[in-house]
Amino acid sequence: MEATSGRQITPLDIHVGARVAAFRRAKGLSQTALAKAIGVTFQQVQKYERGANRIAAARLNLIARTLGIQVASLYGDGTPPEADAVVALLATPGAPALLHLYAGLAPERRRALLALLTPPADDRD
Repeated sequence: MEATSGRQITPLDIHVGARVAAFRRAKGLSQTALAKAIGVTFQQVQKYERGANRIAAARLNLIARTLGIQVASLYGDGTPPEADAVVALLATPGAPALLHLYAGLAPERRRALLALLTPPADDRD
């Protein structure tokens, strides 16, 4: 993969960008709001989040401060990939509230809800 500037895009660029997106959503910020806070366009934030553009160290620090996290959190702090997936899922609008409600259900109701929401095997992607 190659960035528009001719520099190689690495898996780490993509990983950091995805973590920026997940933390931004968890904080309830739009790309536009984050862009304004860090002094770039929302299109630039989109490129950062996709991993299409690398994030300079000073900008990464500013992003972390804006999101109220440590810079190391954007690298994952050695957390397993499954934890990153959970962070991303929890950043989905409504996910924390839904999880909270689900946790309050009796086990039989949880099973019924999962059965209702799980598509048949032949319908899965």
